[in-house]
Amino acid sequence: MNLRDYWDLITIIALSLLLDLLIAFYPDSLLRKALGLAFVLFFPGYVFITALFPEKKELDNLERLALSLGLSIAIVPLIGLLLNYTPWGIRLIPILVSLTIFNVIFALVAIYRRANAINPWIPRISIEKIKEELEWEQSSRLDKALTVILVMAIITSIGTLAYVVTHPRAGERFTEFYILGPEGKADDYPTELFVGENGTVILGIANHEYQNVTYHVEIWLVNLTYDFETNRTIIHNMYLMDYFNVTLPHKPVSLEGNWTPQWEVNYTFTIDKPGKWQLWFLLFKDERPPLPEPINGDYVQTNATQRILDAIEGKIQSLKLNIEVREI
Repeated sequence: MNLRDYWDLITIIALSLLLDLLIAFYPDSLLRKALGLAFVLFFPGYVFITALFPEKKELDNLERLALSLGLSIAIVPLIGLLLNYTPWGIRLIPILVSLTIFNVIFALVAIYRRANAINPWIPRISIEKIKEELEWEQSSRLDKALTVILVMAIITSIGTLAYVVTHPRAGERFTEFYILGPEGKADDYPTELFVGENGTVILGIANHEYQNVTYHVEIWLVNLTYDFETNRTIIHNMYLMDYFNVTLPHKPVSLEGNWTPQWEVNYTFTIDKPGKWQLWFLLFKDERPPLPEPINGDYVQTNATQRILDAIEGKIQSLKLNIEVREI
């Protein structure tokens, strides 16, 4: 036999390696999505069946096709289950490498088994072969009609699957909004300061809204108490410390779990009044509600207090830092 007798297995090896390259260098290409379907739903079962049954008499073409699809659906989850008990886990790169190794190893085993078979099964694709497999000439008109309907249904299903893959539904839309300590960790926040002393936090935003978003950030210094008798929050003082906006493009969520920031800024502030304060960071998307005029710099007598009340109730995306300020 020559290389043409192993064309199917050599093609699977080549396409598996090509998919690895596409994911590495062209992760958003349409070819990657098409190859990915075959890579998961057909290749593993095909090389496994071909390695097990190299002789032509053992299985016919339709049985090999059905078993290739069915076994692929069984093999891939089993490989994922095994990966779950390894340090690498069920992630894109470990699954890709594992399936590539599986396809290559069993394709080589299938090549060896076919080379030593007495009457090896070698796939030949032609109209005459398809008619022979379907027993077209001996079929009744009803059987032919049902066969045509079945073929059309398969083609329609493949087309629908291709559309779903190439036009994926948008995932959950959300925005990351966070504050970190000056060392870039969720720790060591400036919660105790002296009057006039600088405090620094890292403020971060990441856009996962599937569209460009202009974010408006308001930073408020608030003194409030909670009346347990009336179950009401009483705001005593409310000062606007700062305001800025930033426009960010959509940032895909990393499936590998390798989190990276999209936008961060070191924010330094000072408080010139002693007492127990709350520093509120309010986030608005695209539009910022209008602000009334303060009274001597204090917004406590205006409807701006509703911002803080809404933030407490979770109606506004917000962050809060409790700070005790002491006299020097």
